[in-house]
Amino acid sequence: MCGIVGYAGENSAASVIIESLKKLEYRGYDSAGITVLGSGLDTYKSVGKIVNLEAVLPKGIGGNLGIGHTRWATHGRPSTENAHPHNSGNPCKISVVHNGIIENYMALKEKLTAEGYEFKSETDTEVIAHLLHKHIYEKPNGTEAKCELLTGLREALKEIEGSYALAILCADEPDKLVLARKDSPLVIGLGKGENFAASDVTAFLNSTRDVIFVDDFDTAILTPSSVEIFDREGNVKEKKIEKIEWDFEAAEKAGYEHFMLKEIHEQVSAIHNTLAGKVSELEGTIDLKELNMSEEEIRKLSRVQILACGTSWHAGLLGKYLFEQLAGIHCDIDICSEYRYRSPVMNDGTLAIAITQSGETADTLAAVREIMSYNCPTLAITNVVGSTITREANSVLYTIAGPEIGVAATKTFSTQLILLYLLAVKFALARGKLSPDYVKRFITAIRKVPGQIQQILNQKEAIKECAENFANSKSYFFLGRHLNYPIALEGALKLKEISYLHAEGFAAGELKHGPIALLEKGTPVITIATRGQTYDKVLSNIKEVKARDAIVIAVADNTDTEIGKYADIVLTVPRSDELLSPLLSVVVLQLLAYYTALARGCSIDKPRNLAKSVTVE
Repeated sequence: MCGIVGYAGENSAASVIIESLKKLEYRGYDSAGITVLGSGLDTYKSVGKIVNLEAVLPKGIGGNLGIGHTRWATHGRPSTENAHPHNSGNPCKISVVHNGIIENYMALKEKLTAEGYEFKSETDTEVIAHLLHKHIYEKPNGTEAKCELLTGLREALKEIEGSYALAILCADEPDKLVLARKDSPLVIGLGKGENFAASDVTAFLNSTRDVIFVDDFDTAILTPSSVEIFDREGNVKEKKIEKIEWDFEAAEKAGYEHFMLKEIHEQVSAIHNTLAGKVSELEGTIDLKELNMSEEEIRKLSRVQILACGTSWHAGLLGKYLFEQLAGIHCDIDICSEYRYRSPVMNDGTLAIAITQSGETADTLAAVREIMSYNCPTLAITNVVGSTITREANSVLYTIAGPEIGVAATKTFSTQLILLYLLAVKFALARGKLSPDYVKRFITAIRKVPGQIQQILNQKEAIKECAENFANSKSYFFLGRHLNYPIALEGALKLKEISYLHAEGFAAGELKHGPIALLEKGTPVITIATRGQTYDKVLSNIKEVKARDAIVIAVADNTDTEIGKYADIVLTVPRSDELLSPLLSVVVLQLLAYYTALARGCSIDKPRNLAKSVTVE
């Protein structure tokens, strides 16, 4: 997730903002920039680390108001042009930094271009700068006139769809910094003779611990000596001042003990961001603009080949079920490290999908290069704009998960699944396998997933208690059927990665074909038992496990009144469409792995022998 900062005070804005941006480096970024309001608006930007930005700043740069940004690319590759802040006017009148996603930016861009505004970047954010300029400096008849910055902002926000945390400067209002928020975090820091704004408190924690958390649809004005906050109707709003008690290390984790726990919680916003702009309930459509395939080409597909490693392979395995069950397309999935060595047989009509969190996984890149030698179109699903895979694949779909610091993948896995669901349903619709009415119901259901995940997070104490009870077990089993088989594999992998316990995931029906010999009295067996077409089969598997005196921990729907008769412990998820239940079950397993590792005193964010991105074969 990008980082934004703002400063209004008595000190050098450039110095304060640079130091604040450094405090946000842990969030990950690919470029950075700053605008300082002195005699005018002066903007400086660079690709790469903040040290590169410092190198282009003139010595003794003046100005006591400023805004800054560290960018994690979403719309447009990492470049100086795409870095924030973005400006409008000649000479520059408006400068903006932005976190979030403007869903209708293309429509706004086309409209503003037709009105004479010149765009210099590929970003969605630049439309905000020009839209602000239009509402502040232009009357409806086209003559120039200036209205107040805050008034112009409110008018501009009426046209914007999506999420935003904004910090804005106007050359003609040199005494104020203006803020706005919807769905992206924004916090104000209250100092003496100075005030701050940032995407989290880490940015200014060394200067003040007195903060105000900005609510959705609020706007605010900061000056060196005052802070005013307004609701969406423009009424002054009284806000409680809170004192931050975290130390610095805790602050960069937003108060969470580990990045992994923070990122498990961030799945709520990550899934929302990945869905943003891609689905329409009203029309029953799925819009994947980055997919360079026509509906005719989709209809001609005879096969999908998925290539992935580790957690991404588990996502791809679920994708295989989705493509075959929904779209009626034969789908193969390969572990990339093995793919090149089995002399694959390729045919016309194959689409290759490579899934890689980092976009730099060596085995995945090698597999993609291999399959491209057969002239197959390739689609990459990744979280990192500008990574190697994005330059080599024919099409790229981005998981808008933000940086993931913990080695064990959580939110990137969930957002990979989201894109696979959207692809499978889009392909099914294009091939006449699903009706628009079904797609409307699907979109309604998938939009509920972030809220349903929040419900699971709200009951994490029960999962923690379960984890602590079995933290000293020597072995775990994970069982799932059909769509839940990949989730059982992922649950076992998470436990292995961070708790160093032996854990195995199985298709539940395979238990009696050998693995059941390993069951001993007291062995914990995690069984995914959400309602669906294999529910009765899973109950039979539970009985088999119980007959060997193992302990059954069931992940089940919160409306299931029967499962408690068979399982020793029940961890619940909200009742959902069977198709989407894996998105909920996996959150329980992520939390179970986290709290098991915590109870065992393991290194959670940096487990032994593992790296976040495997860049060698």
